[in-house]
Amino acid sequence: MSDVFHKDVPDDFIDLIFAEMERNPKHVFQVLTKRAERLRRYINRRYRSARCPSHIWIGVSVESLDYQWRAQMLRESNAFVRWISAEPLLEPLDTIDLSNIDWVVVGGESGPGARVLNIEWIRVLRDRCRKAGIAFFFKQWGRVSKKHGGEEAVLDGRRWLQYPKRAAA
Repeated sequence: MSDVFHKDVPDDFIDLIFAEMERNPKHVFQVLTKRAERLRRYINRRYRSARCPSHIWIGVSVESLDYQWRAQMLRESNAFVRWISAEPLLEPLDTIDLSNIDWVVVGGESGPGARVLNIEWIRVLRDRCRKAGIAFFFKQWGRVSKKHGGEEAVLDGRRWLQYPKRAAA
């Protein structure tokens, strides 16, 4: 549970992490980063002649439209399964380009000072995902209390717990 593409993580260490993931195709690994440029560079270098294995899901955080460029970096990578974490969702992402994205995970902010998550922002993303055939996962409402995730993450009468169709067998 860390950002392997942080500037202080050497490429040699990232190589070890990816080698271990590659050796374990029976597991699904979710790699998430805010450092989309480094991710694109690394993935395209490591998987120069092929795409990243399908059991290694590559994702970027996009909490507001200011960071939608991260999704473009992700699309430009040789990832097989591409996903966006819109957590915490801080504003509507109604204009973000979701082309070539396989999964969108949405959640509210948690902890002291947590901002309220607007239900319409979630609905817009859910509806766009449904229309485009993108898996949608609503993780949590957020708030100061941790009791607003899990089973309480209900949107319009149901839990949204979809996963990408291109998941590893």
